[in-house]
Amino acid sequence: MPSPIRQFIAVITWINRQVFRLATALILVMVPIILIAVISRYAFNAPLEWAMELATLMFGPYFLLAGPYLLHTHGHVNLDLVQRAMGPRATRILSMINYPVIIAFCVILLLYAWPFAVQAWEYRETSFSSWNPPIWPVKFFIPLSLLLLGLQAVAEWLRMIFDPTAALEDTDHEAAG
Repeated sequence: MPSPIRQFIAVITWINRQVFRLATALILVMVPIILIAVISRYAFNAPLEWAMELATLMFGPYFLLAGPYLLHTHGHVNLDLVQRAMGPRATRILSMINYPVIIAFCVILLLYAWPFAVQAWEYRETSFSSWNPPIWPVKFFIPLSLLLLGLQAVAEWLRMIFDPTAALEDTDHEAAG
């Protein structure tokens, strides 16, 4: 594999691994917020209007930013039974087709998501609830995650092109490391 391509793959995967770690840290904030909301509602009959909305606003970035690294670790929903039945060569061919589809999907959605986020910023969009927090910052996570997912798909596709054994590798161990 050419060195610039190896470096590109390593840099994109490293960035997505770090973003994944930051995104998963949001759980450490979301769970206590939800716990406080449930205790307040059921133990004290005093629901907190802001708590569930804040948890929901945090779940979006958590979900979106974890996706690109999960693509690398093969953590997304998959047709494992079909792939096992197909064999390694057919699995590699399927992956060689699948990654460009993911890249095209990301490019198309990014073309729509960026103006959507910019418009939310221009209008200083809020949730219109009684708490009414700004939600425009959260909307910028959509194009960011699409960009990261598209770059990771390019990295995985290049890995498949330049390393024929890439389809056989199990990268799940990297999620823990």
